[in-house]
Amino acid sequence: MKQQDNRRLLAVLAHPDDETFGMGGTLALYAHRGVEVSLICATRGEVGSVSPDLLQNFNDIGALREEELRCAASCLGLTDVHMLGYRDSGMPGSPDNQHPKALAAAPVDKVASRVTNLIRQIRPQVVITSDPVGGYNHPDHIAIHRATLKAFHASGDASCYPNDLPLFQPQKLYYSVFPHGFIRLVVLLLPLFGQDPRHYGRNADIDLVKITSQSYPIHARIDYRPVAEAKRKAVACHRSQTGPPTKGIMGWIARMARAQDTFMRAYPPASKRFREKDLFDGITTDPSET
Repeated sequence: MKQQDNRRLLAVLAHPDDETFGMGGTLALYAHRGVEVSLICATRGEVGSVSPDLLQNFNDIGALREEELRCAASCLGLTDVHMLGYRDSGMPGSPDNQHPKALAAAPVDKVASRVTNLIRQIRPQVVITSDPVGGYNHPDHIAIHRATLKAFHASGDASCYPNDLPLFQPQKLYYSVFPHGFIRLVVLLLPLFGQDPRHYGRNADIDLVKITSQSYPIHARIDYRPVAEAKRKAVACHRSQTGPPTKGIMGWIARMARAQDTFMRAYPPASKRFREKDLFDGITTDPSET
């Protein structure tokens, strides 16, 4: 039985499925522990292709992917989901980057203002977002990182994005980061199975070699094995997406990596050797808050 408390965690991410594939185990674990877990999703993930049979009951890809997101959010136990309504920007260098409604084309202050407002409403002690290079240089991941970083510090500052909401300063900021030892192993093994690590993924548009050159320290490892089934169900909700590998050499490597999510602590700053197992370590909460 999970115990209710006044701890709150907010994930600020770019697309439907980022909440599941990248950190779903962590979000489910804290929800299971009684933490109020909220999500801000900047786009509906409408760029790309999906199997036509999945679109039979939907007007477009965005509607399908938002429905998948809400299914996954229920499986993970999220308290609420806030959609910002920007358009998916596509992968680096694609024409979608320049679409006038694309997240990557939006002024960072405009996005940060909206995230700030939601932080002041939700009042999370802990915030999680993408790393500075968006994991694999995805324009939307980079854009939401920049906006969230500004919003994290602005939400407690009366001179930034003033409105009628009371100020609130979150206590900790984390970036979801790849375990680079794992990625390096993948880069070494893929050629043995006839795959090019510079052109990985369903659309062969992810450069794993480049990812290994952009390393960030891992300050926190969250073991989510107690809620692994919740994450598995959330993954199944995202039927239109490839998801984590489950078969072949990549599936074997993924299983060897165990059920852990990895994070860099951006604030308060931490030394490279710093380690923790709980994102709420050192957090103070006000018992009067509900």
